[in-house]
Order: sequence, then C-alpha cells, then structure tokens
Amino acid sequence: MSSLQSASLARVKPSATLAVTAQARELKRQGRDVIGLGAGEPDFDTPDNIKAAAIEAIKRGETKYTDADGMPELKAAIVAKFARENSLTYETNQIHVASGGKPVIYNAFVATLNPGDEVIVPAPYWVSYPDMVLLAGGEPVTVIGEEADGFKLRPEVLDAAITPRTKWLILNSPSNPTGAAYTRAELEALAEVLRKHPQVWILTDDMYEHLVYGDFDYVTIAQVAPDLYDRTLTCNGVSKAYAMTGWRIGYAGGPKPLIDLMRKVASQTTSNPSSISQWAAVEALNGPQDFLAERAAAFEKRRDLVVSMLNQADGIRCPKPEGAFYVYPSIEQLIGKTTPSGAVIDNDETFTAELLNAEGVAVVQGAAFGLSPYFRISYATSEDVLEEGCRRIQRFCASLK
Repeated sequence: MSSLQSASLARVKPSATLAVTAQARELKRQGRDVIGLGAGEPDFDTPDNIKAAAIEAIKRGETKYTDADGMPELKAAIVAKFARENSLTYETNQIHVASGGKPVIYNAFVATLNPGDEVIVPAPYWVSYPDMVLLAGGEPVTVIGEEADGFKLRPEVLDAAITPRTKWLILNSPSNPTGAAYTRAELEALAEVLRKHPQVWILTDDMYEHLVYGDFDYVTIAQVAPDLYDRTLTCNGVSKAYAMTGWRIGYAGGPKPLIDLMRKVASQTTSNPSSISQWAAVEALNGPQDFLAERAAAFEKRRDLVVSMLNQADGIRCPKPEGAFYVYPSIEQLIGKTTPSGAVIDNDETFTAELLNAEGVAVVQGAAFGLSPYFRISYATSEDVLEEGCRRIQRFCASLK
C-alpha cells in the first residue's frame, strides 16, 4: 500500500515547542509536579477593553464572512499602527490579515516559492520557519548567528549565503528563541548587503517588537532602509504584546503585488480569520496602549531574575537578551557529564529529557532551533514559578558528575 503522507509533508518535523508543551501538560494530568517553561505564551490576560469589543461585535451580529484577508476596519487600524509606531506608509490594499502569524508567513511562501528556491533562515530560528519553507516547496538555508555575535547574523555571513536561487531572507527581531534584537546600525549593515542582491525579498517577523528592554531603540528594516520597502514584507500580530494568542490574528504590510498573491492563497485555503477576533484586534490596535510598557517592565524583571539564577547554575552560561520573553543558555560545559541515574549528557536533547525526568522542568532543546548545545526557556510566567524552575535547574546541574 502506498504511503498516505505526501512527499512535501514527509520533509517536515512536528513543532518541537508544541510537543514539549503537550508533554508537560500530559505529565501534569498524570499527577507529576511539572513546571512548564516551554510555551511562548504570555501569562497576562487579554485586556478587558479588547474582550468587551469582541462581546459588542457578537451583540451587533458581526458574525458573517469578511474579506478573505481581513476586513477594511482592521486593515485601516493596521495602516494606522504602521504609521504611528514604525513610520511606514501603507494603503489598506497592502495589508494582509490571517489566522495568526504563522499563516501570514506561510501564505507568503506558498505564493512565491518554486522548487529549488532558497530561503535564508538565520539560526537560532523559530522552529516553524524551515518547515514552512519546506512545505511550500522551497529549500531552507541555515546560517548561524553565533553567541559571540549576540546570536545575530553578520553581514559577511549573509553575503556568503546568498546565491542566484535565494528568494527570501527571514529576519526575526526580537528573536524567538534567543531574545536577540537588531540595532539600527546592524540592520543598516544587512541592508547594505541586500542592495547588492535585488532578487532577495525580506520577510521580517516583528511579533515581539513591544517587548524590548532597557533603552533599546526598536526599529524594523523597511524603516531603516526605505529603498528596500518594495521587497520587504513586515509581519506582526496581536498575540504576544496584547496577550491574544488564542484569538489568532496575524498581519503584514508589503508591496501590493505580493499582497495580491497572498490574498489569492487565503481565498482558496482558510478564507477570513474569525470576524470576532478581527473586531477585538481593531480595539487592540486603536485602543489604549499604556499597558504595553507596564507589561514589558514586568517581563524585564523576569528576564533579569532568570538570567541571574541560570548564571549561578554549575556549567550554564546565559546571555542577557535585548527583548522577547526567552533566554537561550549554553550547556557546553555540561556535555559529557553524567546524571545520578547514570545517563550521559551527550547533547541538549538528552539534557532537556533528563531535566524533565529528574526535576519536572520542561524546556526546549536547542537542536529544535538549529543551534546546539543550548536550551530555550520562556519566562512568560510568574516570578514564583520562574524562581522554583531555576532552583530546580541549579539542583539538577549540581547533581551532574
């Protein structure tokens, strides 16, 4: 009997971050004391004004189909957001809305990639980027942002990776999984390389833009290099900053010819995102924004706590990220050590499995993000939970011989 699975799906791995979250949930159901630090989901609730806007939309009967890639009211709110926060000018026909950030990116790839087309994916990367490229028929080309460079892509490394087949470069700032964010000067240096290669499009994933710390000045590449505007897709969404993960609204601004192609994909696949979620997103973008700074300050405190405690664990080195709500610590010094049960820590997958087994702390192995030996912690949870989780990690590392 022939295989049921398509050849394109056979190239793809399931999401490692979702797998860790599901595993932690299952262990909790079995009665295990598990601290889940795998999920990239804010523990804050969706603000009340946004919930109220959704309820009002239901009462008004806003429960019909909308345009396949978003209703005019939400597109207008997104246009206003890009102008207000990023100094980017778009018309509503340059905006694409989908059921979360993932479909926005996937629609762009399905709309543009042919077999053999290459997409440069800087590692450490969000687990879904390479697999979405593969599903869309392209070839992901991984380039490493070394820890010594703040996990960021150096211009000369980018230049060396570009070939005549390169169709897209993905930029994610602040980054999932490292929290690394590109400065204006760093983006200008990458833009200088991209000017030499007019066939390369830029997909910038700005989902964590409101979660930057200290005096970091957030900018996105089309803002820094306006001459690249016509080949840049600026992607964002309401999931992280507005604590609206379950509402499933992502969006992007880009050149009209690209947006038209993405709309064509949406029209034959998902059609419109939930009408109620769209009305909630209108309120998120148009309503009060003061809580964003308060929540960022809370995340910054958590970051400092986690970085400090992990750097006190034997054999762990934890860089301090500029943004998002992740840290990406190195376990280089723990490779080759043995657990009390006799297991050898030979890579970051063994480390995360043994940590979960011994101490009930669920984290995600660096291998899932394309750079080992590291692991990712999401600090989008309470300080009490983070303290206990970090104490357990310290205890586990101290037990290794």
